[in-house]
Amino acid sequence: MAGNDRDGGVAPVQVRGTVLTVRRVDAYVAMTVVAPAIATRFRPGQFVAIAVGGPQSGMIGRRTFSIHDVRPDHGGTVEFVFLPREPGSQWLADCRSRDVLDVVGPLGRPFPVPRDAASCLLLGVGPGAAPLFALASRLAERGSHTDYLLGAESADRVFGALTARRTGRSAIIATADGSLGARGSVVDMLPTVVQQARTDVIYASAPTGVLRSVCAMAGRYGIPVQALVSEPAMICGTGLCMGCVLPAVGTDGVTRMVRACAEGPVFRGDLVRWDDVGTIPFDALGAPGWKPKQGTTAAGERTNAS
Repeated sequence: MAGNDRDGGVAPVQVRGTVLTVRRVDAYVAMTVVAPAIATRFRPGQFVAIAVGGPQSGMIGRRTFSIHDVRPDHGGTVEFVFLPREPGSQWLADCRSRDVLDVVGPLGRPFPVPRDAASCLLLGVGPGAAPLFALASRLAERGSHTDYLLGAESADRVFGALTARRTGRSAIIATADGSLGARGSVVDMLPTVVQQARTDVIYASAPTGVLRSVCAMAGRYGIPVQALVSEPAMICGTGLCMGCVLPAVGTDGVTRMVRACAEGPVFRGDLVRWDDVGTIPFDALGAPGWKPKQGTTAAGERTNAS
């Protein structure tokens, strides 16, 4: 089903981007940075890595954020959305117009899009909804229909509800406290939504626990899921630090520890071993005591004899 948007296509760049705007969107901060080289390379689902705290502390660990929107034809701007909840992201939230940031991007593998028109459900929880709107635009270009299922703990943590209602074929909102939309979670609403929308594919961006439940439920309906993973945290954004690894099964049936920032952040939901995220399964390539299956090389690839 996937088309030719699966790979980023061009290498990321490191730029000094000028902050254009910083605005509050309920609980979140939306920041727009002038970075034409990133805007022209971007594909939905990719992210940026930003140095925070100045040139010294920026070397310790960047902060990674999914790209919400780009405007290549309007100055080459890139917008991302985040929740200030630790010193690094709070430092970023305190930046002002005309400040200059060290930005690397676009990073990661983007969402694949259907070759033919399809009924697509875009499921996002909290700030995870941000990258789905650029995806919706790309899907519309391919003639696909989009339905939204957005959720969060409370109304101020739901991102993009108005845009979803304005642009989607349908938009269902769920909050844990019932302050916006239905009371409950997106997982509670999922069976009804996929049946009513006759969903062909689900694009999900949410915490790991939600992705696990969504993929399990979608599997029962035979619906493929493209899952954008944001946990474990991506520190370097380039795959060097190996801090964001998770177990996923390859097409050869071998489990490998893959990097969310490099091999992802978008994965086929049925190939991620969700219950083992945060661990190294005993049967993963390279795990203590691991032995290759018959017909598999030590590198984990099928041999010609298989």
